[in-house]
Formats: sequence, structure tokens, C-alpha cells
Amino acid sequence: MDTNVRIAVDAMGGDNAPGQIVKGTVEAVNERKDIKVLLVGKEAVIKEELKNYNYDKERLVIVNADDVITNDEAPVMAIRRKKDSSIVVAMNLVKSGEADAFVSAGSTGAVLVGGQFIVGRIKGVERPPLAPLLPTMNGVSLLIDCGANVDARPTHLVQFAKMGSIYMEHVVGIKNPRVAIVNIGTEEEKGNMLVKETFPLLKNCNDINFIGSIEAREIPNGAADVIVCEAFVGNVILKLYEGLGGALISKIKTGLMSTTKSKIGALLCKPALKETLKSFDASEYGGAPLLGLNGLVVKTHGNSKSVEVKNSIIQCVTFTEQQINEKIRMNIQEE
Repeated sequence: MDTNVRIAVDAMGGDNAPGQIVKGTVEAVNERKDIKVLLVGKEAVIKEELKNYNYDKERLVIVNADDVITNDEAPVMAIRRKKDSSIVVAMNLVKSGEADAFVSAGSTGAVLVGGQFIVGRIKGVERPPLAPLLPTMNGVSLLIDCGANVDARPTHLVQFAKMGSIYMEHVVGIKNPRVAIVNIGTEEEKGNMLVKETFPLLKNCNDINFIGSIEAREIPNGAADVIVCEAFVGNVILKLYEGLGGALISKIKTGLMSTTKSKIGALLCKPALKETLKSFDASEYGGAPLLGLNGLVVKTHGNSKSVEVKNSIIQCVTFTEQQINEKIRMNIQEE
């Protein structure tokens, strides 16, 4: 009996496909012996890329899909019309039980639509949220939602909090994770209508550790483990986080190379600095799972390099082994 976690990977999605996708897949297969990857996409193209690598051919196989969904296509129409696209074929593998999880760096819209209409929502889940891990001073925090539900309702945010708590406890290993809602102040009476209506619901929710509101500036300090918001706010936080992180790293490198003395200092502190900056590299934590579906769907950045693809594949193992979907199903049905 095959005990490997089976992961379907969209070989054709993303700015760096298929090269970096294939490379990251091979790295994942070579690093972990408990996974089997189904590389979905144009067979001839994938075979050409795989010629550059050594890997276990029994744990990395190709599933042909002749079509590709691009970012400029309307997601709903693309999912309906392009039945032989890498995204649709891969998601059908999850739906049929031939794969346990799906990873893609392709069209976010198509992944969200396909996740809901092909893989399907867990009964009782109103809206599946995208939930990336953000590096913080204390480790990582889960930002939920970051792009799936712009017009969320209070009941949606309560479910986000519950699903996020389950994920952080059983995948990341944080017991009784602290849950906070993004706000413009810490006082309970502050916020827009959505936040004001959601706050008391979270406060009265007995199966989460709700600690109140969190201001955006406290997120990098690790003030909460689960950060709840609707997708518009979450996406702004995520993009600012990524942009500011990249800008700071660039300025640090420029400063270190500005004089002879700074260059000598840079050489001396390079190992420690490299290790520190690595902990704040979002690619080290994989992609964002779309929680609340009947199967695991993980969306990685469109510009993902091989390391993020590899880590996105590997994170599927813990998710599957910990039966996160079953835990979410049980929690939601108890409502």
C-alpha cells in the first residue's frame, strides 16, 4: 500500500514555470521520502526540464495537461472552458482522491474558483480563506484572509478564526494560539462596521483564544498567532509586508557595501546576518493554504522560485498527516 502523501503540482503556473516549478518539485522529492508528486502540465515540456535532474521516478510522475490558464483570463470562464488545463486536471485529481493536495503558483483567481467548484467546500464552511504564514520576531503568524473574500461578513471571520486556530495548533505546533482581529486601535469600540460586529462574536467564541484587536504595526512583533481580517485588508498587509521587507534588505546591503570599513564589517557579520534574514524570508514557509475545502489547495506566489515550491510541497505532508480538513469539518459541524 502506498503510504506517501500524494501532491499534484501545477507545472505550468507562475512567472517562473516550468523551470523553477520542476526544480522545486525535484528538490522536494529528493529531500523527503514520504511524498509522491504528480507533475501536471505539458508532458513534452516537463520531460525536457526533468532531463537536468536525478530523482526517484516512482515518486515523481507526469500527468499530461495540454492547456494553461493565464492570469489575464476570467477565472470562472477559464475553469469552465479549459477542462484540460493544468489547474483543472490537477484539482480533479484531488477531487477524485488520486491526490491528497494541490500546489500552484498560477492564476490566483483560477485557483480560488477551482478550489470551491471542483474540490468543493467542507459542509458548513461559508467561505474558504487564503491563509499565508508571516515571519515575525517570535516565529510566524497566520494571516487569514489575504485574498479570497473581499466582501466578508462577521460569521465568515469567525470561521476564519476557528480554521486558523486549528491550522496553527496542528500544523505549526502552537498550543492555544492567540487570535486577534485587525483594527485601527486596541479599544473594543473602534473599527469599521465589520470589525465592530465581528468583535463580540469572537469574544464569545469559546473554542478560540481571542485576545482582542491588533494594530498592523504589532504584527511583525508576533503579538498574535492568528490574525483575522477580510481579504482586502489582508492582501494590503501581505503586499506591504513583502515590499517593505525587500526594501529593507536592499538598503542594508547597499549600506554594508558603501565603504571599505563597512565591507569588512559585512564580511565578519555575513553568517549571522544571513541566518537572521533567512528567518524573515516568507519563501521559507511555503504557500498559502485555501482552508475549508474537501482537499488541500496551496497557492504559492506567482514569482515563486524553487525553494518556495519545495517548501509548499513539503508543508502538505503535515497538513495531511494531521487531518486538518477532518478537524475543521468536526469543528464547523459542532456550531
